[in-house]
Amino acid sequence: MRAPTSEETSPIRVLTCIALLWLAGNGLRITILAVPPVIPLIHADLHMSETEVGILSGLPPVLFALAAVPGSLLIARFGALPTLVTGLFATAIGSALRGAAPDITLLYAATVLTAFGVAVMHPALPQLVRSWLPDRIAFGTATYANGLLVGEILPVALTIPVVLPLVGGSWRLGFMAWAVPVVAIALVIVRLSPRKTTLLNGVPTAPRRWWPDWKSGLLWRLGIMLGSVNAMYFTTNAFIPDYLHHIGRADLTSSALTALNTGQLPASFLLLAFASKLEGRAWPYMACGVICIAAVLGIMLGSGSVIVGCAGALGFAAAAILVLMLALPPLLTDPDDVHRLSAGMFTISYSCAVILPIISGVGWDLTGIPAVAFAPIGLAALLLIRLAPAIRFKREAAKQD
Repeated sequence: MRAPTSEETSPIRVLTCIALLWLAGNGLRITILAVPPVIPLIHADLHMSETEVGILSGLPPVLFALAAVPGSLLIARFGALPTLVTGLFATAIGSALRGAAPDITLLYAATVLTAFGVAVMHPALPQLVRSWLPDRIAFGTATYANGLLVGEILPVALTIPVVLPLVGGSWRLGFMAWAVPVVAIALVIVRLSPRKTTLLNGVPTAPRRWWPDWKSGLLWRLGIMLGSVNAMYFTTNAFIPDYLHHIGRADLTSSALTALNTGQLPASFLLLAFASKLEGRAWPYMACGVICIAAVLGIMLGSGSVIVGCAGALGFAAAAILVLMLALPPLLTDPDDVHRLSAGMFTISYSCAVILPIISGVGWDLTGIPAVAFAPIGLAALLLIRLAPAIRFKREAAKQD
């Protein structure tokens, strides 16, 4: 691996790249998480059934799985930076079109466009981390992952108390309002991205590979490990409200969901400081897996503040694993193959995120026992613990030297 030039390591350039990665991370989630706070308004306005609400909520992870490989193709043909910017604009346009949708069909179509934009950005960011910060991969990954988590929290926290009052209570104008910062992020990235990187990531002189190597054991291990994290997060968010309602503690719903989601932030900030020291070791994944199992048991068997605390612990551990996992494609493969490995990993992982909640729901329905819905989450954590030692971190990373 070539040594970075003095221009590439200058403080201004490094700080600029860090800021742009953080902003891009925000762009991955702002428009997606703008939906949950206004679902009651959409439900009433468009006369939706609960099934239609479920489809609306389930479309993004499905697109994240289906469109990751097309994202790899875009990166191979046009470069990571153009793909990222295109994804940001597609996400913003889709969000604005959701606000203009007159019926549920067009709302679904606009949601597909929004999620497609996010999906093609997923493999672009690891590639840009590898290109912009080749000697700070773990830190760069932790930076955009922190931005992603902040992008999840901002719309959830601000839509009802701030955005809706500013737009007269209209969920339609609310979607359009959340498209504005995404456009701003895209314009800032276009204006400030490193010029040399822009040229390097332009149209290649020869075709680059884009189709993931589905025969690769490394790809499947990484995909399933990341899938276990995504599945735990989506499944816990999906079943905590009904679970608490069935055990007579519906009053804990808001506190538990808040703890689960805000618990991710401390982990991302810690990883900003320590990711480079943990990136080549299996034990952090295994330790976080143990925390997830303990947290799931606490939710299933505990009560009151124990459930809330365990939800926060699960969010913390899942976020730590997420940051470490996102850093692996740039570390474990050749620079020209980062997008391929990332795309395959995201395809597998978000497929897991779609499948596991279904398994949890079926388990609950078949047994009639609410706690059974959380058993698959514990099994996903066990799978993570089992697979982590199989990743040859040091040997794979050494190939980059």
